[in-house]
Amino acid sequence: MNILGTSLRVCVSDLESAIAVYERLTGTEAQRFRRGGVSVAAVGCFFLMSGPEAELSVLRNITATLAVTDVDEALADLRAVGAQIIAGPVRTPIGSNLVARHPDGSVFEYVDRRAG
Repeated sequence: MNILGTSLRVCVSDLESAIAVYERLTGTEAQRFRRGGVSVAAVGCFFLMSGPEAELSVLRNITATLAVTDVDEALADLRAVGAQIIAGPVRTPIGSNLVARHPDGSVFEYVDRRAG
């Protein structure tokens, strides 16, 4: 598996205020989208998330998001090391993702950007 980078997840109560801070710190403009009932802003290496606590509590369990060249390849490698696949892989219009619990208990999301 080829890991291209990592994104950090930050749950915030006021997304607009947080966006201004992280845009200033990273020098990049936020890209906004929704995932279920959660509003997300990707700013540099940060995913800022705001929404209902029930949904955020699930997302808080994911340590980080890892960008990979191929989620299917990551799936094979994760299975080979004994990881538990919690969700996915799911194909989306912009790529694929899955969530896995590593043998040490850490939970990571793996994403690629190949059209699904």
